[in-house]
Amino acid sequence: MQSRWFPLVLLAAALGGWMTAELAGDWMWLDHLTELVRTAFFAALKMIVAPLIFFSLFAGVMELRNSSSMGRLGAVTLAYYLVTTGIAVCIGLIVVLWFHPWTSLPPLVDDPSVLGGLTLADARLIDPGDGSTLTLVSNLLLRMLSNPFLSLSQMNVLGILVAAILFGLAAALTVSEDSPLPKLMRDLAQITYRVAAWVLRALPLGLFAIAYQMADQISLDTATALLQLGAAVLGATAFHGLVVLPLLGWLASGIPPWRLLSKIAAPLITALSTSSSAATLPLSMQTAEEKLGVDRARCAFVLPLGATANMDGTALFEGIAAIFLAYMFSVDLNTTSIIAIFLVAMLSSVGAPGIPSGSMAGMQMVMLAVGIPLEAIGLLLLIERPLDTFRTAVNVEGDLIATLVAKRFS
Repeated sequence: MQSRWFPLVLLAAALGGWMTAELAGDWMWLDHLTELVRTAFFAALKMIVAPLIFFSLFAGVMELRNSSSMGRLGAVTLAYYLVTTGIAVCIGLIVVLWFHPWTSLPPLVDDPSVLGGLTLADARLIDPGDGSTLTLVSNLLLRMLSNPFLSLSQMNVLGILVAAILFGLAAALTVSEDSPLPKLMRDLAQITYRVAAWVLRALPLGLFAIAYQMADQISLDTATALLQLGAAVLGATAFHGLVVLPLLGWLASGIPPWRLLSKIAAPLITALSTSSSAATLPLSMQTAEEKLGVDRARCAFVLPLGATANMDGTALFEGIAAIFLAYMFSVDLNTTSIIAIFLVAMLSSVGAPGIPSGSMAGMQMVMLAVGIPLEAIGLLLLIERPLDTFRTAVNVEGDLIATLVAKRFS
């Protein structure tokens, strides 16, 4: 688990890389060394992205295997999670399309190709230069129904998503209760999380190299843009968590929004302090039973499922961050690109690990879907962890309100 000092370590690494570049002058050996470190770091990220997407989503979908046997409860819960995640992404996209002050600042990079060709054009879902709806639909279908092995090797994000969902659903409906497959897929997902954690241990070193290589572009304008991004994310997250979700809870239970928030304050504070929906799960179950009056059977189904499949705050963040990074790295987006961001942000939030910064795997999926270079994620990591605490609280809040919806309609 990451130390609470980890965000400060990342900030120190970024500042250290920038200051070293400013003070070093023309040290060719250091230029070559940091380029090697940067390239190796992003190669390691790309190595883990495809299996992380596939196994985490496959395992997440298999966790829904009991929904069919739970009948109406499963249908109501899944419908609620789908609707609220869609609302969250829409809020994020509306906010960022309306409130985007960073566009008054110059982009960080004028040409993404200067980043070493890591834009992964083959993984891109949308060609901004092609306005044909028929061509777009054809392209999407070809990406969706691609050979899964080719999708994995070519980083075809949509193909990986569709294959994981289809095979996961088929496995959930086919294998017996005592089959070892669900445990195997969970173990494989955990293995990919562990490898990703190993890669992220090198994050300070990678961030140092990125900051060193991009020192000419990093400026006060970049810091200002990041603060503006943070304001947009916090505003949208607050609206979803303080307005949308409490209103849904009020409609389902009749509990006024302010009373509802006071009843679930303890797990929300825990989520804020731990940045982990999984760590908050025991307290969430206790709160749902004792404060909200939901029976144990519903809590035992809805809350663990939500900790895996319901990530409203994560989906909202990914939508806003993708549009921000596209501008900062001069990646053209059109209406169909926005739709792709909407769809992939929704899908990538399913199966996201309920751990601090667990959304970064999904963020990479969204970036690859519209051709944003993976290097851009280094910029997000400077402010991602503080924002993670708030969106984790929204994720937990959505799960708790789901128990009220399940109690009312199932």
